Amino acid sequence: MSDIVTWYSRPKLDRIIFITGLPGVGNVGKIAADFMASKLEAETFLTLMSDELPPQVVVGEGCEAVPAEHELRWCRVGDRDVVFLLGEYQGATPQGQYQLSKRIFDIIVRYDPELVITLGGYGIGEVVTDPRVLGVVSDKSLKEGLEQHGIGFYEGEPAGGIVGAAAMFIALAQAYGIDAVSIIGETSGAILDHKSARCVVRAVLGILSIEMDLSDFDESVQMIDQLNDEVQSLAAGRNDLSYIG
Repeated sequence: MSDIVTWYSRPKLDRIIFITGLPGVGNVGKIAADFMASKLEAETFLTLMSDELPPQVVVGEGCEAVPAEHELRWCRVGDRDVVFLLGEYQGATPQGQYQLSKRIFDIIVRYDPELVITLGGYGIGEVVTDPRVLGVVSDKSLKEGLEQHGIGFYEGEPAGGIVGAAAMFIALAQAYGIDAVSIIGETSGAILDHKSARCVVRAVLGILSIEMDLSDFDESVQMIDQLNDEVQSLAAGRNDLSYIG
């Protein structure tokens, strides 16, 4: 694997919580992580370009080229530092997923993280009006402390387990003896699910013991509720027609 690591600063991080939020099902994890990093004014200190990411750039503000890369941002929250892994893409292959995750984790582990949190979505293929927040932990002893933040633990769910970066970082943390939790928002998987992301954000804020204005989600959540109502109405109509026929 060929990659380019660019350090913009070398912050002295202490007692860090590492939060990953890359694209996935419903983009739940990405929406949640991007939102929190923005609200907390997290500063970029490192970017990683890799041949395991798509060979493209997107056009940013002022027509500036934005390459496909992973980005680490940090901010101080209370008496600890929080580091976010953000980006527009995940690794293009299973090998790339592993290599990219390991490369980032090797950087993070130098700071002796206290907790790794991976964010993602759990697609169930149907309308979700009241998304559950599911948890998977590196050690079952962590469950009790997390349930108080609205994270549910359901035997056998998420069905099929966790995949991608969300899976790799919890597995790497477990291998290194670092506490870790995957926080997964239930979603249909068919839309960019800001409603599920908001539920995930609330759970993370509980862990961080901070409050945050979530009103930026309101308009998107209203649109999702309207869409869900329309889908359910159409489904009911089809059922009625089937019964009459």
